[in-house]
Amino acid sequence: MTADLGTTNLLLGIMAAVSVLEALVIIGAGVAGFMVYKKMMVLTGQVMTLAQGIEARQVAPAMMRVNAILDDVKGVTATVKQETERVDNAIHSTIDRIDDTADRVRSNVRAKTSSIAAFVRGARAVVEGMLHRSEVRT
Repeated sequence: MTADLGTTNLLLGIMAAVSVLEALVIIGAGVAGFMVYKKMMVLTGQVMTLAQGIEARQVAPAMMRVNAILDDVKGVTATVKQETERVDNAIHSTIDRIDDTADRVRSNVRAKTSSIAAFVRGARAVVEGMLHRSEVRT
């Protein structure tokens, strides 16, 4: 058995060439990936610059208007709250005055009617007493 190394060497040469080709493809893929990465970073920078420009031209003025509107709403809300508290206090004081007036009227009417009621009760007692005496005499 003679060893024929020619076939083995041929196969090893083919495998070495394929390995070199694989290494070149991997290196090429790495370089292509790096180039894609660089272009994407440049594109991302341009998009960010464009977004900042849009923000400066459109979003910032809109936000200033929204903040001004919110400040106006805050002022109106504070004014409405103050006026509501003032009206609430006025209503409570008016109700208190009405209650006091009703109590005074009630006590004045009682005072005046109690003397009249007492007089009527007394007169009734006198009349009943006289009628009762006249019934007893007969």
